Amino acid sequence: MSEIQLRYNELDVETYLYLRAGVHWKVLQKEQAELALKNSLCIVTAYVDGECVGMGRLVGDEAVICYVQDLIVLPKVQNLGIGSRILTALKTHVEELRMEHTEMMLCLMCAKGREDFYKKHGFQARPTETLGPGMIQYLN
Repeated sequence: MSEIQLRYNELDVETYLYLRAGVHWKVLQKEQAELALKNSLCIVTAYVDGECVGMGRLVGDEAVICYVQDLIVLPKVQNLGIGSRILTALKTHVEELRMEHTEMMLCLMCAKGREDFYKKHGFQARPTETLGPGMIQYLN
């Protein structure tokens, strides 16, 4: 396999929608996807042989909390370390945002079955003894 190249804040909406479809995620309207990308704090994309094969983005307030959003690696290149490289780049960006002598929360909601991947990168599953379960509500 060729070298994995990471790029920052260059993701176009068509590629974003292509990557989402490649892992069978919900279809977004183009305008919705454009706004999501525009409002991201940082977007990291992974390329192999000139093809975008993965991405991840950060959303948040840049001071107290950031969320890893849309970490995607196409199935044909999974288990090659691409997701780890993207996640590490996103975590590095959060560390650069974090004010000296402060703590920031880096959160995410992972797809079922992906918990071990994130645990390997220092995330803890909820609920814990002190933290309740993560929750979600879809508005439509």
